[in-house]
Amino acid sequence: MTIAKVIGSIISTRKHPALIGNKFLMVETLACMDAGKERFIAIDTVGAGIGEMVLITRGSSARCSIDNINAPIDAAIVGIVDDENHIGE
Repeated sequence: MTIAKVIGSIISTRKHPALIGNKFLMVETLACMDAGKERFIAIDTVGAGIGEMVLITRGSSARCSIDNINAPIDAAIVGIVDDENHIGE
């Protein structure tokens, strides 16, 4: 899993039928010593909002987080971080 911050929402009126009813959020990973920040879109499965720190899963695990395992997604928000006091940026 990856930790990221929700930085925006994406509106898509036309999309794959398996994605209808899902909320898309733009997230930005935290910078690590060996890697910079990365931005990408993730399906929200937990009701996250802009500004929240979230847990992201990617790849086949992301598809397992929604009801349709054949959905064309590669990133999903699977948790909201309750305490971010120990997270260094």
